[in-house]
Amino acid sequence: MKTNIFCKLFIAAALTALTAGCDDMLDTVPQGQFTAEQIDDSSVEGLLASAYAGLEAHFYGNNEAFAGPSTNWIFDVRSDDAYKGGGGTGMEENIHLLEVSEINSDNVSCLNKWQNNYYAISRVHNAMLALQNASSVNNADQIMGELKTLRAWYYFDLIRIFNRIPYFIEGDDVNTKPNDEYTREEIFGFIKNDLKEAIDMLPAAKSAAGRITRTTAQAILAKVCAFTSDWEGVKTYADAVISSGAYSLYKNFGDLSKIAFNNGSESVFALQCSTANDNAHINWSNLLNCTYSDGNLYGTGDDFFYGSQNLVNAFRTDPATGLPFLDGTFNSVNVTENYNGTLDPRLDFTVGRIGFPWRSHLYTAGWCRAYDTYGEFSNKKAWPAPEEALASWPWGCNSLNFMFIRYADILLLKAEALIETAAGNNAATDQGLVEARNLINQVRQRAASSIDGSYAPQDLDPAKADYYVGLYPTDYDGNLAWTKDRARMALRMERRLELALEGQRWFDLVRWGNDYLMSTMNKYMTEEAAIRPYYQNRSVSANEVFLPVPLSEIDNSNGLYKQY
Repeated sequence: MKTNIFCKLFIAAALTALTAGCDDMLDTVPQGQFTAEQIDDSSVEGLLASAYAGLEAHFYGNNEAFAGPSTNWIFDVRSDDAYKGGGGTGMEENIHLLEVSEINSDNVSCLNKWQNNYYAISRVHNAMLALQNASSVNNADQIMGELKTLRAWYYFDLIRIFNRIPYFIEGDDVNTKPNDEYTREEIFGFIKNDLKEAIDMLPAAKSAAGRITRTTAQAILAKVCAFTSDWEGVKTYADAVISSGAYSLYKNFGDLSKIAFNNGSESVFALQCSTANDNAHINWSNLLNCTYSDGNLYGTGDDFFYGSQNLVNAFRTDPATGLPFLDGTFNSVNVTENYNGTLDPRLDFTVGRIGFPWRSHLYTAGWCRAYDTYGEFSNKKAWPAPEEALASWPWGCNSLNFMFIRYADILLLKAEALIETAAGNNAATDQGLVEARNLINQVRQRAASSIDGSYAPQDLDPAKADYYVGLYPTDYDGNLAWTKDRARMALRMERRLELALEGQRWFDLVRWGNDYLMSTMNKYMTEEAAIRPYYQNRSVSANEVFLPVPLSEIDNSNGLYKQY
């Protein structure tokens, strides 16, 4: 097989869904493109490549990838981590409405996200049917395992965004499938079953860069189990990834944004990006998120997807311990140009700050397209140094992979499962809480080890910022006692700091429950309104957590789909 299967041309048989109208896009029944004798290794390989390419969410233009992205950055915008950014609130207003929780069924982002995933599922089913009808294909079990994993991922992505979705498998008549045929619990069961079956079919090692392996399916299953509060399942599958020995944290946090580290030791499941073939496989979902870049370093990007002031303030650390403020006071002080307290260095790897280096270039107000509306914190993680990107259309396009799941995420999921299943209330009596603390400290130790102003390209400036990251202590005195409640607060804060602006925060808030989500988000909107007036009188309610079924899909379903 080719080294990078994403760079292969899609065969026509895999593009059935792309030529269909909105009302019949889910009709995946093949129309006799191949006979069993015609299906060979090459044709199945092409169909598999097409199924993988669904991860790009780039099917017929550009905006569908941006408004319904596989990176899920528009859901970070729904959280307390990010602002929409861009030229103002009216630009890509569909995403602004998500940010302020004005949820409407005719929002094009709802439609694009829905369609993109079902287009991708259609490609998976085309490949499955071809494989099942083939007379002889090498590595058929492995390929089916990859397809089952992809199908599980696409459905998992849908069910954590929409409340009720239609579920079908290869060969089903999709025109008879309502979106209330199965409960959410049943659909999660189907997803888990696909992944469990895939684990038995997949190899332990990658046969080529970007290919799904056994640990990929186990990592996805750990995330699915976390979303359904199946903590024993999280421990089982996170343990499988950890004990495989295939992964480790990068030495420096800044390595996450280096093309040289694509498919490195921290990458568990990633979108494979490339500038080859006229930029056919860049990260289309992040296309317009490139910073404005004074001096045209990235080609004057559209500058969407900003870190919020609240997120930036969360990187403050206690000058006595180097630990985050878990008592709720982290947002009592704004981190601005005049801030002189201690900080977690991950902040300056995550967002741009005026007066600080951006990949060895000076970040100034000129990098901020709409400073008065969105402030200064342009997202940074998704962009390598300008010298590794193209300064022409598409703005800042580059070959940096996007990691859907990285090893730090798995370590923190394992820690969370240990905390949630702890029988005792403190680390003195519960070994699980001790292990959870050690896992969290492992992630924090990498952050602490990243404090090096000479690390190239430069993103930190120790002469201007006092970076200090401490580890959670092993003693149990006073306010630092490692109780179950404190461990839970520490874990949730660590996930926020470590995974900021990676499309994870909103889904964490959702799975932590409506009470936690609404109290967090409504406090955030109230406090943020002082500097972002468009948050005034905004709030999130329980019926706004999941996106509605797109109105056009209901209209075109002939009564099959109901709104929830």
